[in-house]
Amino acid sequence: MGSLPSNYYEFFGLEHRLDLDLKDLEKRFYALSRQYHPDRFTLKSREEQRYALDATSILNDAYRTLRDPLARAEYLLKENGFDIGEQGTKNVPPELLEEVFELNMALEELRGGDESARPALEQERDKFIAMRDEIDGEVARKSTQYDASRDAGVLAEIRGALNRRRYVRNLVNEVEKELAGTAV
Repeated sequence: MGSLPSNYYEFFGLEHRLDLDLKDLEKRFYALSRQYHPDRFTLKSREEQRYALDATSILNDAYRTLRDPLARAEYLLKENGFDIGEQGTKNVPPELLEEVFELNMALEELRGGDESARPALEQERDKFIAMRDEIDGEVARKSTQYDASRDAGVLAEIRGALNRRRYVRNLVNEVEKELAGTAV
């Protein structure tokens, strides 16, 4: 009984790629789940039981990460030494300054009791949702480009897109929370 690979790709026996065959990933997940299921280790030593539990824990974390394209991209970035810290709502990406200003104005008006700001806020929210979807498309295109080239510069572009996406996601969440909290 050797040590378990901590790298999610290696645990699944997969190439380090951003574009994965999700059916193949699922098939590997179920095969590994059967192999390491703790019930198969009940009559084994404590060490082997611990090994099965550790393997199952890594397996579940790895599957949850690798099946989601954005989580997978973040994971691969970390594995390649990129810092992907949480994008705060105060660090506005420069290209979003004007849109964020308009959004904040509508938020303040609604918070101040001006219900006439609701349609503008909903419109801004929809604009940011469309922006988030556009960023998802950009990440998918860049992922294909990275898999073909293995160019670290493309990973840096993916990191930038994910940072913008995180910022936009935070804005959408804030607006939806405000709209739900003040709904008439």
